[in-house]
This record gives sequence, structure tokens and C-alpha cells, in this order.
Amino acid sequence: MTATVTGVYKEGKLELLEVPKGLREGRVRVVLTEDEATENKPQYLVFGKYPGDTPLEAFKEAEWHGEEEFDDLYGESK
Repeated sequence: MTATVTGVYKEGKLELLEVPKGLREGRVRVVLTEDEATENKPQYLVFGKYPGDTPLEAFKEAEWHGEEEFDDLYGESK
């Protein structure tokens, strides 16, 4: 019987993070994988990246053109 469990190798020692189910003892084969940097890089949305994206016309409809009642309140008129 074999089992796959996760663990950490650090400073010459191996620590299992899980107990293998159904095995009391046995031989071990270790495959080490390097940890990737956990720092997330910024990811930006790109228009047209996915099929069915919102068409440009929808963005034009949603543009903010102000509202006259608020423009008058703040002395900004077109």
C-alpha cells in the first residue's frame, strides 16, 4: 500500500504535515518542490480577453456625464 502526504523539508529534516492513512510504518521516497514566491503580482483586466466580453457600446452608455442638479450645487456647469 502507498500513500501520498504533504510535508516540509527544512535544514536537513523532513516534517510530515499529515498522518498517512492505513500505514503504520514504511519506506519513504521524497520528491522536493521549490516553494514559489507567495507575493502576488498585480493583474489587470484586458478588454477582449474572454469571449462574450462587454462590448464598447455598453461602456459608452455607462459613462458619467454628470447631473445638472449637482453641477448647479457645486458651480460646475457645462
